[in-house]
Amino acid sequence: MELVHSGKVREVYADGDDLILVASDRVSVYDVILPTEIPDKGKILTQLSLWWFEQLADVVPNHVVSASDVPEKWAGRAIRCRRLDMLPVEWIARGYLAGLGLKEYEKQGTVSGVPLPPGLVQSSKLPEPIFTPTTKATEGHDEFMTFDDVVAEIGAGTAEELRRVTLDVYRRGAALAAERGIIIADTKLEFGRAPDGTLMLADEVLTPDSSRFWPADAWEPGRPQQGLDKQFVRDWSATLDWDRTPPGPAIPPEIVEATRDRYINVYERLTGRRW
Repeated sequence: MELVHSGKVREVYADGDDLILVASDRVSVYDVILPTEIPDKGKILTQLSLWWFEQLADVVPNHVVSASDVPEKWAGRAIRCRRLDMLPVEWIARGYLAGLGLKEYEKQGTVSGVPLPPGLVQSSKLPEPIFTPTTKATEGHDEFMTFDDVVAEIGAGTAEELRRVTLDVYRRGAALAAERGIIIADTKLEFGRAPDGTLMLADEVLTPDSSRFWPADAWEPGRPQQGLDKQFVRDWSATLDWDRTPPGPAIPPEIVEATRDRYINVYERLTGRRW
């Protein structure tokens, strides 16, 4: 197989007409890969994505060909996928005010150009989920896009379709998670088109790397929330004297263990399966 792409967390290999998407145990914060891995992280992300792809199959098709027809050395952390023409935008839906969205709202009263009512605070639930896409930067950081920016990039018809599907995926995921005591504050999705033009959900979906998960019973607007996701590692790194440029800091064992526990907690609560 030929390695065709190596990202912060995943490698993509070409295998005939298919791709093999392999999730490592690496963790990145602020777009910097840290030198310490989180044991089982890649397998958890892969298995949780596969569960979500099943739950969302009636909302949008996905790129999965097989979860088992992969090289044995990557069993559990790899997916055989269809080749897609990936769309050059990060598709983000938000149901709560957090992260960069909070910063823009505090300055302008908007997120990605979407006006929001006054008086919201950190972690507020939004009146309804909003679509807040970003650029897909190959270097540096992603930047917010307005809907008009997306239209200019890919055309009005595709932009409208992707906004609708992104929000549909978020609403379905948020509703399922709420039944299990988890708030999905926001999530980032990736889509591509098959050779016949079919829009497909790709990469990972509704994982602790691509979403903010909060325990519903501890949610309280006006303050940061207890994260069940990668935000825990970001928060730890923010306590360090580190300028957020490579090389990243090594993660101490207690933070590694606590991070792994959060990933397992989310997997077990969402799927109802033991890790």
